[in-house]
Amino acid sequence: MNIPRLLPYPHQHFLKGLLRTPFRCYHFIFPSRTHLGSETPRAQPFNSPGLHRTKLMLLSNGLERKLCVQTTLKDHTEGLSDKEQRFVDKLYTGIIQGQRACLAEAITLIESTHSRKKELAQVLLQKVLVYHREQEQLNKGKPLAFRVGLSGPPGAGKSTFIEYFGKMLTERGHKLSVLAVDPSSCTSGGSLLGDKTRMTELSRDMNAYIRPSPTRGTLGGVTRTTNEAILLCEGAGYDIILIETVGVGQSEFAVADMVDMFVLLLPPAGGDELQGIKRGIIEMADLVAVTKSDGDLIVPARRIQAEYVSALKLLRKRSEVWKPKVIRISARSGEGISEMWDKMKEFRELMLASGELTAKRQKQQKVWMWNLIQESVLEHFRTHPMVREQIPLLEKRVLVGALSPGLAADFLLKTLKAETNTI
Repeated sequence: MNIPRLLPYPHQHFLKGLLRTPFRCYHFIFPSRTHLGSETPRAQPFNSPGLHRTKLMLLSNGLERKLCVQTTLKDHTEGLSDKEQRFVDKLYTGIIQGQRACLAEAITLIESTHSRKKELAQVLLQKVLVYHREQEQLNKGKPLAFRVGLSGPPGAGKSTFIEYFGKMLTERGHKLSVLAVDPSSCTSGGSLLGDKTRMTELSRDMNAYIRPSPTRGTLGGVTRTTNEAILLCEGAGYDIILIETVGVGQSEFAVADMVDMFVLLLPPAGGDELQGIKRGIIEMADLVAVTKSDGDLIVPARRIQAEYVSALKLLRKRSEVWKPKVIRISARSGEGISEMWDKMKEFRELMLASGELTAKRQKQQKVWMWNLIQESVLEHFRTHPMVREQIPLLEKRVLVGALSPGLAADFLLKTLKAETNTI
């Protein structure tokens, strides 16, 4: 195929024609601000600023066709000013050196909703991700950190457990990071962020880092940026990451998509085993721990343990190498905490040896990518000028009953689609 003949084509016809043609490999240059379908590719030097390199590889037999867009770290950093570049470099250097102040500042940056700070956060995350991959390769491809999600109803003793459990881990030479998620108020929008006050001993430990974050209305008991905060903590050298979730019950499935092991903490008076199945959260648990198993609550704790053991037998098997366990613990007396850690280590070793842990993490990355896409598309939809003009009018008509919510939604979507097609 004659390459100059392709250049005047719009992107859609350009790519379609290219995919029908058997040839080996070509490189094309697209302006970095251009979206497929909006402008013609131009022949420019590869080292031109503001360009993305698109590598189109087609094998001559036509069986395998891959379109791989390779965006280097240099592409991300080209638009930064000197001050912004120094700021990102300072945070990156501090993180990999294990400085808690830089880690805290970096997490604040990724939690920001400011558009420019979001761009800086992605540059920083990309640098940390490259460093993280290099460290994993030095570790023979094994994950550097063990990610554990903790969930349970309010009052189950999650913060008390983390205090005792965290101190035990740091005494054994581990570096622990706790990402404690607090619910934001539906009325005021504020959040107490008070979990750290209940972990006084652990918060003073130099080998532990506790970061409370508000949900800001995010469903699933985790914040939008929890996954990115996990990556930063791992880059800072923390080998155990605990994510303590809100504890709202049925909407806690999001945390299971970002951790290696999901631990459910239940108080002794949490209802029978049918209540656990009804909530649905028991299906996600790799380990169930009945808390407060001391004093007068030992007998109820044993009964709940037996009920959940029988309940777990009814659930579908999720792993070929691991069956969920039910244990009793007491953060006050320390009973069962060490045995619980042994079970968690056993789980990690079995999952690593079978390859399930690696596959699980890969699947989680894909799920999280689509979650972010959904969020970004919704934000784009809300802020689109044509849609934004129509929203108040349609909302008013829906409120007075003149228009059904479904028709109003269809009208807004058609408005966006019509506007997009005219561009």
